[in-house]
Amino acid sequence: MARKGREVLTVREVMNARDGEHADGGGLLLRCSAGNAAWVFRYTAATGKRREMGLGSCQRHNAQAAGASIRTARESAAKARAMLAEVPPRDPITERDKAKAAAREAAERQKAAKHNAHATLAREARSYHEKVIEPTRSAKLSRDWINRLETHVPAAIWHKPIAEVTRLELLEFLREHQHEFLDTAQRTRVALEDVFENALERGLVSANPVAAMRTKLRRENKPAKRRRNYPAMPYRELPDFVQRLRQQPGIAARALELIVYTAARTGEAVGAEWREFDLKAALWTVPGSRMKAGEAHVVHLVPRALEIVEEMQGLDDALVFPSPGRRGRTLSNMALLALLQRRMGHADVVVHGFRSSFSTWANETGQARPDVIEAALAHREGDRIRASYNRAGFMAEREELLERWAAFLEGHEAASNVIAIGSLAA
Repeated sequence: MARKGREVLTVREVMNARDGEHADGGGLLLRCSAGNAAWVFRYTAATGKRREMGLGSCQRHNAQAAGASIRTARESAAKARAMLAEVPPRDPITERDKAKAAAREAAERQKAAKHNAHATLAREARSYHEKVIEPTRSAKLSRDWINRLETHVPAAIWHKPIAEVTRLELLEFLREHQHEFLDTAQRTRVALEDVFENALERGLVSANPVAAMRTKLRRENKPAKRRRNYPAMPYRELPDFVQRLRQQPGIAARALELIVYTAARTGEAVGAEWREFDLKAALWTVPGSRMKAGEAHVVHLVPRALEIVEEMQGLDDALVFPSPGRRGRTLSNMALLALLQRRMGHADVVVHGFRSSFSTWANETGQARPDVIEAALAHREGDRIRASYNRAGFMAEREELLERWAAFLEGHEAASNVIAIGSLAA
């Protein structure tokens, strides 16, 4: 805004200005002190209060710099006068403070967005594990806590920014997880709930999606406890399958083979530790903490099962089936599923289904009494006294049953142990 008269400072006057205030007109002035110079806009606010707004330092080391500084100061002063002339008037200092606050908020949002992009569920879980779980739990419980999450949470969720993980995808994962590993799924849910609660307190998420589904999952536990039919391979196909499985390399193949021979659950096998095995006695004692029924389960190891376990020696000090890519971590159950469905082409079968194959074979061919078969599968017994007796009394029969199962798998024994009625009369 051009103005006439001696109030308008020239470039030379700005360059040579001495200490004091030098008016440029319209409330704009140059304030000099001890060799420093700054522009100030002086005005009367709508409240009647006299105010001064700093417009920045004045560069006057040469004519070009001084001229640019004058133009910038006059433009700023003109904008301030325009605000004061509005109806209702706006205070230039107040508006500037608002703009600075908005800029700070935008920068903080951008910074938070950048941080959240790196704050994956995996990173937040590991951070929570390091800061909260490790200092408060034993080494084993601490290791189990993080292993459970790293093993069971799908990679698509595990490596996703925690703020973008949806309630629906968590619900679908936990719902499916609890059908196969009920106890493990419950522990996984609790761990995830703690991780999200910590993220909520830190402002990384707006809500805890796991806490919101707690009641729903518990309600669904009741039907989940009833036995369900898993996609299983017909038992007559198993001898051929076992021969092909034996040719497959890798830790996952050996773990799957042990599952077939022992009729164990996936979690029991992939989480197996060396301290659970008595190789001289050919026994595997799965502790109650890792059993669905919460009680220890003793498994007889047939010769091939024993060979598998011995073959795994030297890979890890604690774990029988360690993860090939993650030192000190258990093998992922997804590795078994990938082996079965992708590498071996059985997309219509799940790992848990081999227990159903074993049960069907044992029951249809009359290999043992139903109670013995149920005990071999470690199914929960409703009568606790009877269950205790069965576990103690059925060991010899369970051992014989698994030996017959191994013989069948290796093609050394007929599928049926039932004697035809006509042969008794012969």
